[in-house]
Amino acid sequence: MHKIMLDAGLIARLTADRGRPHVIESLDPARTAHVVIDMQNGFVEQGAPVEVPIAREIVPNVNAIAQAVRAAGGVNYFVQFTTPVGDLDSWSTFYARFSKGVAEGHQDAFTPGAHHWQLWPALDVDASVDRTIEKRRFGAFIPGTCDLDAQLRARGIDTLIITGTLTNCCCESTARDAMQMNYRVIFATDANAALTDEEHNATLHNMAFLFADVMSTQEIVALLQPAMAET
Repeated sequence: MHKIMLDAGLIARLTADRGRPHVIESLDPARTAHVVIDMQNGFVEQGAPVEVPIAREIVPNVNAIAQAVRAAGGVNYFVQFTTPVGDLDSWSTFYARFSKGVAEGHQDAFTPGAHHWQLWPALDVDASVDRTIEKRRFGAFIPGTCDLDAQLRARGIDTLIITGTLTNCCCESTARDAMQMNYRVIFATDANAALTDEEHNATLHNMAFLFADVMSTQEIVALLQPAMAET
């Protein structure tokens, strides 16, 4: 698990500015979605093309949040990074950052239906109420990448809980754009995973500075407890 190292000075400054440590102090589950980013075999499995070892360690926390959201009456969205099959040229700048062999391997791994594209089997996914969605860029709110925004707005969702991997890539990209599209965002400190503690904590500081409330799994579940007790 990542060692969380939030800068005390930053937290003190934000608390002084707001009068409280977090902007979000309560949750309406009917308007809340838990967005699980890229917890797929291709990122979580040992030896996977984009293995993030700590992603295996956060699974219990991701599941705990998913279970709490579901029990409270919220909705879980499991988002899968997906190769833009048939439109690779639309993202040629990304694939050009790798050798041809590595780029093709990455494309094959995340083609719909491929083993590495599938969700990690240890995730708690209830197909009867949870939703899965494909995205074709890092952030889930880039125009044309997927219809997550449309689905959320159709349900009246205004608050997102972000978990998954990589902290400093797809999770951060999604959270930044979500805030700028006027969603309230909670970014889980111990249910997101990067390759190093340094990268993980850098994103947590970026999130806390402006884009999201940064909370632990325990804090997030506690916010959902009142609604869970009513169901």
